[in-house]
Amino acid sequence: MTAISAPRDKYNAVWIIFFILGLGTLLPWNFFMTATQYFTDRLKVEPVFSNLTANGMSNETAGEPGSPSLLELKFNNVMTLCAMVPLLIFTCLNSFIHQRIPQKLRISGSLTVILVVFMLTAVLVKVEMDPVPFFTFTMIKIVFINSFGAIFQSSLFGLAGILPASYTTPIMSGQGLAGTFAAFSMICALASGSKLQDSAFGYFITACVVIAMAIVSYFILPKMEFFQYHMESNGSSPSADEENKMDLLKKQNSPEKRPVVNLDEDETPSGSSVFNIFKQIWVTALSVCFIFTVTIGMFPAVTADVKSAIAGKGEWNTYFIPVACFLLFNLMDWAGRSLTALCMWPGKDSMWLPALVGLRIIFFPLFMLCNVQPRHYLPVPFEHDAWYIIFMILFSFSNGYLASLCMCYGPKKVPSHQAETAGAIMAFFLSLGLALGAAISFALRAMV
Repeated sequence: MTAISAPRDKYNAVWIIFFILGLGTLLPWNFFMTATQYFTDRLKVEPVFSNLTANGMSNETAGEPGSPSLLELKFNNVMTLCAMVPLLIFTCLNSFIHQRIPQKLRISGSLTVILVVFMLTAVLVKVEMDPVPFFTFTMIKIVFINSFGAIFQSSLFGLAGILPASYTTPIMSGQGLAGTFAAFSMICALASGSKLQDSAFGYFITACVVIAMAIVSYFILPKMEFFQYHMESNGSSPSADEENKMDLLKKQNSPEKRPVVNLDEDETPSGSSVFNIFKQIWVTALSVCFIFTVTIGMFPAVTADVKSAIAGKGEWNTYFIPVACFLLFNLMDWAGRSLTALCMWPGKDSMWLPALVGLRIIFFPLFMLCNVQPRHYLPVPFEHDAWYIIFMILFSFSNGYLASLCMCYGPKKVPSHQAETAGAIMAFFLSLGLALGAAISFALRAMV
């Protein structure tokens, strides 16, 4: 079958489906992350809880009206850690389980579990709970969402590695829109004037609708002629679980150029060790890892604690973090991810790419020197809101653009039969960066 005979992606249907699936990979996490005001509101200090905070805060401070509880102060850090560590672990585990669990079950099953968790979250909005059990149950839900989300995301990136390079862009763009959609939904909920719990209920129900839409889109995908062609030309068929060729263990000892005995129908035509593939993509893999280490190290653990210096107690104070932090970050991140559909500079072998990635470390001191509250050690040279907004624009746009470049380039630096494994490796290093960022966020926040 020659390249000339390849069918067109009619109406860009496959591109749109991958966009919707990309939306589904990060929407659950973003909906939880941008709903921090709702979660922390349910963790307010109560007399019973004040005694439990004695080791973390003085009894005098813990008992003051309006003062934040220890759970409120640590919510962003613990939430990020509970999200990113399972994401890393299950992205790695997906390389072991994909051969034993059909792709259809892995993707649709993961989305179904996430849908159920969100439905439960919506119901629990109406249920009164004490702060400690509420905090614990919320973190358990975050672990579940990110564990199954990791399996879904890793499988999706591996699948996209088989298609043309441009089909990684809709996944990255969909992920960017997920955050924008979540932030915009929360702002609309705040602007409605409803009680915070009523707004949160509608917010989580909206997430359920979008996740259900992703499930339907996935079941439509195998019917697309364009998708079928690329699966078959890569040596597998949809009915035989076409994308299950990422078994990293079975490929470790397979010589690159020696004919492979076909002991399993999911084996690639020519196996290669994971290490040999990594040697070809290590620059882009480590780059995407570093990008997300910097991003999650700051966002939201540090950036969400910045206070407006000009708002006082007006409306801007209510909307400052939802707009200037979450909405602005996600809008510019989405813009950066989407720009790769039009421009892909620097090139995949250019040293400008790792150089630009390394420069992002400057955002650590820039945000830490903004008006982060409460603070104990550092001065505040960038107190005005304008500084924070400028830094956020550069921070989020560079995150989206550079990360999307890396994820597009990784699978295309290896032969086509290794592309899916390369995609899985890139997804692992993306998750590793998220986990590392979550881990160092505690130290970075404490340094302020």
